[in-house]
Amino acid sequence: MCGIVGYIGRRDVAPLLLEGLQRLEYRGYDSAGIVVTTPKSAGLKMVKAKGRVRDLEAKVPARFKGTTGIAHTRWATHGAPSDVNAHPHMSADSKVAVVHNGIIDNASDLRKKLEADGVEFLSETDTEVLTHLIAHSQAEKLEDKVREALRVIEGTYGIAVLHADFPDRIVVARNGSPVVLGIGEKEMFVASDIAALVTHTRQIVTLDDGEMATLKADDFRTYTTEGTRTTAEPTTVEWEAASYDMGGHDTYMHKEIHEQVEAVDRVLRGRIDDRFSTVHLGGLNLDAREARQIRRVKILGCGTSYHAGMIGAQMIEELARIPADAEPASEFRYRNAVVDPDTLYVAVSQSGETYDVLAAVQELKRKGARVLGVVNVVGSAIAREADGGMYVHAGPEVCVVSTKCFTNTTVAFALLALHLGRTRDLSVRDGKRIIEGLRRLPGQISEILEQEDEIKKLAEEYAEARSMLFIGRVRGYPVAREASLKLKEVSYIHAEAYPASELKHGPLALIEPALPTVAIVPDDDLLEKNRAALEEIKARSGRILAVAHQEQEKADQTIVVPKNEDELDPILMGIPLQLLAYHTALALGRDIDKPRNLAKSVTVE
Repeated sequence: MCGIVGYIGRRDVAPLLLEGLQRLEYRGYDSAGIVVTTPKSAGLKMVKAKGRVRDLEAKVPARFKGTTGIAHTRWATHGAPSDVNAHPHMSADSKVAVVHNGIIDNASDLRKKLEADGVEFLSETDTEVLTHLIAHSQAEKLEDKVREALRVIEGTYGIAVLHADFPDRIVVARNGSPVVLGIGEKEMFVASDIAALVTHTRQIVTLDDGEMATLKADDFRTYTTEGTRTTAEPTTVEWEAASYDMGGHDTYMHKEIHEQVEAVDRVLRGRIDDRFSTVHLGGLNLDAREARQIRRVKILGCGTSYHAGMIGAQMIEELARIPADAEPASEFRYRNAVVDPDTLYVAVSQSGETYDVLAAVQELKRKGARVLGVVNVVGSAIAREADGGMYVHAGPEVCVVSTKCFTNTTVAFALLALHLGRTRDLSVRDGKRIIEGLRRLPGQISEILEQEDEIKKLAEEYAEARSMLFIGRVRGYPVAREASLKLKEVSYIHAEAYPASELKHGPLALIEPALPTVAIVPDDDLLEKNRAALEEIKARSGRILAVAHQEQEKADQTIVVPKNEDELDPILMGIPLQLLAYHTALALGRDIDKPRNLAKSVTVE
């Protein structure tokens, strides 16, 4: 959730670190800080500030020079947002500075032991414990000091450490929270996210859990927390710095909604096999015989990824005729689930670093399950842990609220469903039908985006609502859930999603003129059932906005969406509701790219 940036080289470090922090602002944070030094420096210089990076920048003095430094944006866990609780945290002798993402579970016990030894704590944070442990280590090398401290730590961490006695290096470590090294020309970078690095280098090394690294200006080395050397080969990232710019849009969310035409084209590119009416998905590492042995598919994700998984499960059942369901990864990992050797598990995460999903993957792997990853970030932890998988190729998604990555993930699931279906009993004719539908998606998304002005007017009307109800049946229900989440995340309007079939079982009691209902009404075999639900709402003076393939007589307004194949319709029906959430939030003056209390990459529980 927080952001780390570090640099060692010849350049003036403060501007580089502040720029890197600005590129990580989308991750969500409440305070920021920076520490710098030089090889000839007598110590460390630190500035911290509650608020935005611009508040920190305003406090940095003109004479704040250095060629080595670490910086951080903090999202409060232990202790309220404040200057004191902001990272970096420094030891009492001002020799050790630490930035940390994650949570130290045994911080309270360690704090008591350190206080009994006479250590005085300045902050309420768990991270300060780690700082003092390193400072009080009797080991001679910085790497050993850090290693000793980590041995007694329980929890998750991505850390970067500076020590005044070792000004020629930065030591970093990872366990459950991302750490990425950037390899430059006689300079090295470290960050928690590629976004902070791509302006300066596209050569990166991603640390694994239980791995550490020492960065010097002209070299780096990686090793385990036990001290064993590891081999790390730099890889080249596809994304460029321009991918993180707004490109003429007022917000990243608006930009990313409009990027969906190109993004969907990208996830399809090179994967369609017209000859056999199927798709190429070599990254699955799953041959035809293994695919035919699958008896069930279980999809695990959190939030938006979970909703994409719900859509994916339905497509897999319809096209491949394999029982499939989706479940929140955060619940799965705690319920001691029965792991079936004939079940294919699919882990879904935009960042590829979502802690709950990663922990579920690791538990499944421990029990011998076959796990596929569906992620957006190449080289991310889930991509490396899984037996195979698919990249969704959405490109960088900066806004906290996911839009294009959700859409690309649902398209990726359509490809997986088609692949499994054609391996089993899906006919050539149906395979061809789905391929033709997939090819129509980019053009149909463009048609939907052309309705933005009309959707904006609707949003301004509905922005007055204090609560909204979203309903759908079967294919429409996951769309309703995701649309409800989008509205909550970005506008702060309370919203609930229910299956339309469940109205009579409780939610109908809520219907009144002040509670608008958004109904997902695809033109499929449940059309008349969905229309009957609209009748029930209208009979109780409820206000209805329908998302449908044709005007709905009982709805007050209808957003008409182009018709595709029945199985693929959910991919399109969520897009106008992204625009509805966006323009509702805009009408309410919300901070659209950085909704309150939320972060882009959830790397803690």
